Amino acid sequence: MMNSLNKHFLQYFFLFLFLFIGFNKVSSQNIDSTLGVYSEKYAQERLYFHYDKAAYFPGETVWFKAYILQDLYPSFQSKTLYIDWVDDKGNVLQHQVSPLVEGTAIGHFEVPEDFAGSTLHIKAYTRWMLNFDAAFLYSKDLIVLGGKKTTTATSKQSTTLQFFAEGGEAIAGILSKIAFKATDQLGRPQKIRGVIQDNLGATIDSFKSVHDGMGYLILIPKEGMSYSAQWKDENNTTYTTPLPLAKASGATMQLFVSGANRPFIINRSPSAAATLKQLHLVGTMHEQIVFKANINLATVAAVRGSIPTGQLPTGLLTITLFDDQWNAIAERITFVNNGEYAIKPNLQVQQWGMKKRARNEMELSLPDSIVANLSVSVTDAGIEKDTSENIFTRLLLTSEIKGIVNNPSFYFSDNSDAGSQLLDLVMLTNGWRRFKWEEVVAGTFPKITFPKDTAYLALSGKVYGYRPGEAADGGALVLIVKQKDSSSQMMLEPINPDGSFKNPNFIFFDTLHVYYQVQKSKGLRGAEVNFMSDRLPPLNFTKDKGRIINRPLPDTAGAYRHYLFSQEEGKMQDLMKVKTLQNVTVTGRKKSPLEVLDEKYAGGMFRGGDGYQFDLLSDPSSAIRTNVFEYLRAKVAGLQVSSSGGNVSLSWRGGAPQIFLDEIPVDVDMVTFIPVSDIAYIKVMRPPFFGGVGGGANGAIALYTRKGGDIQNTPGKGLSNNTIVGYTPNKEFYSPNYNSFDARHDQADVRTTLYWNPRLETTPLKSKVTFSFFNNDVSKSFRIVIEGVSRDGRLIHYEEVLE
Repeated sequence: MMNSLNKHFLQYFFLFLFLFIGFNKVSSQNIDSTLGVYSEKYAQERLYFHYDKAAYFPGETVWFKAYILQDLYPSFQSKTLYIDWVDDKGNVLQHQVSPLVEGTAIGHFEVPEDFAGSTLHIKAYTRWMLNFDAAFLYSKDLIVLGGKKTTTATSKQSTTLQFFAEGGEAIAGILSKIAFKATDQLGRPQKIRGVIQDNLGATIDSFKSVHDGMGYLILIPKEGMSYSAQWKDENNTTYTTPLPLAKASGATMQLFVSGANRPFIINRSPSAAATLKQLHLVGTMHEQIVFKANINLATVAAVRGSIPTGQLPTGLLTITLFDDQWNAIAERITFVNNGEYAIKPNLQVQQWGMKKRARNEMELSLPDSIVANLSVSVTDAGIEKDTSENIFTRLLLTSEIKGIVNNPSFYFSDNSDAGSQLLDLVMLTNGWRRFKWEEVVAGTFPKITFPKDTAYLALSGKVYGYRPGEAADGGALVLIVKQKDSSSQMMLEPINPDGSFKNPNFIFFDTLHVYYQVQKSKGLRGAEVNFMSDRLPPLNFTKDKGRIINRPLPDTAGAYRHYLFSQEEGKMQDLMKVKTLQNVTVTGRKKSPLEVLDEKYAGGMFRGGDGYQFDLLSDPSSAIRTNVFEYLRAKVAGLQVSSSGGNVSLSWRGGAPQIFLDEIPVDVDMVTFIPVSDIAYIKVMRPPFFGGVGGGANGAIALYTRKGGDIQNTPGKGLSNNTIVGYTPNKEFYSPNYNSFDARHDQADVRTTLYWNPRLETTPLKSKVTFSFFNNDVSKSFRIVIEGVSRDGRLIHYEEVLE
């Protein structure tokens, strides 16, 4: 069945045939067949996240919904989404795993109360996306306001200038457009100005940036000559940057933007007349061919033409020029915006509620009974808003481009010819090559290391430590699974000949404690089990440290209003703590649970002292931590935990604290693999710790394993056991109903996010949906943002301020 994308391409192909004569099907057969396979089997996925707001304070919750597309349509094949939340030092705060349902995933992240930075970095990906260029993974920086800033040395601002010859390379003797982009060390655009000089010192031309550090210059390079730019940045610092060297011989392709057409000029140097007589021009979108044509330069050195783009879907069009042996010699990308991608929803206010704690009701409808998956956020209109990107800019533009695009929303807000010219600067200055054309022509395909997650994560693993064939006669694994609600279940899982096992019906969230035993009658005595081996670990974020990636633009006024809300929230929480203390009647001195634990477990220099104490026996949050250091990182201010190549390192107060297990010095790596459920008590001693080696100048962390009555009498005691992690649990957004009684209604209401609903859907039978929310105590106007994707791949972005 031909989808709508193929129909667009077919219509376009016939339009383009009017431009050229002599189309050669035989010569391009490999490209046809290979790209056909690319489109069918190797289409890449693109991600977008809708957040409830643009900035957060430590202690607040980030609410999000993820949308995933493949080609022009929602991707229903991948079933698992991985999300890494990272601070601005590159430390992974949380590694989330979420199920993808109908091409979407929902979740939340709680910003730690002691978050010390100003940026929260998000990297998201599916297993399938890891097979391709990492530049196309989802990245986003969220602003964190009021973080406890750490003292770091401030590096001097520096500006970098990059030059990009149109099509890839400049050719001596041929007029070339040379685009440029200037950024600081964090990737932010910088204004510059300067002159171009040749290697003899002669000034050829002047230049300056025209938008977000970008611009271009026109140059006819001479053979044997080199060129450089002498320029200054905004701080009037002088730099020298060489321009790319021009090739002595070859062909160039110049492209222009003119409404619904893309005029072009192909020039060949005189020295290449014998080798570049017959060229081929190929256009592709989303791994599919848009057009192909032969360019005959046997009797002329230049050809002009125009590519009509009015019938194409919106997105990146790649135009590649090949020689007669199908070697790519020039390539250019251009953005086509025909507006057909957008659906405009209709929002009607059914009930106004601008007063304190008043009720609001909205009715949302889409035209033509469209099936769509939507998310809605309602925030105080005065706080920050993200003007930098939305679902249009991400899924149609930035997810297809390597490099950072500053404020991509700008290019969708201005559809004039002037705006299109500025967008073309983005096309000229962002490195892009989806295909390695030499592989496409040869008919080779990408190496797939990570197969698609076409099934949800479920209770699974692999048995190791047996000879091949020992499990082939029906060996089985006896499991006792204990869930967080303390319920237990016994299971018998067959072991496959390769040692793997999986129960596809046992999909779980949070953690399980599993006791297991391999059936000894099957010759598997002494085998070991590795659970959930198909669950990916976090990525390495070292290379992203310090970079600004798709971060919302700063909004000083909005940030200040958000700060006032946060201050009021903090005062309210402090007041509640005071009221709670006032209601306590002390009748006698009784040892606290921590004092009891300290006396039971700690001895000698480890007992008492100044530091942090943690009772894991009565802390339910410890069960969701994959190791003890993840637990401590969320509890101990300033403790940094880094992981590289399976090795873990700690840093606290400028050094690495000593680690003790039951008061015996041990390595960090040994402790990493101890289940948190086996730990009863932790002490983190501030430096100096005199019980440590050399005086303990960097403090110490003492871990105590359960003993005596603290060892729980659980099913499966005596068996091998492990704590395994499934999908990350979600919580529901709290939206108060002031028409009903609730003790929480006695508290002041200073919510900045008044409503968040990631599960709004329209169908042919339900084209109108309603949602309601109550105002807080202070807001006088609301900002409503609705985003989503229809079943046929059209996008929804709607924003309105009600006041």
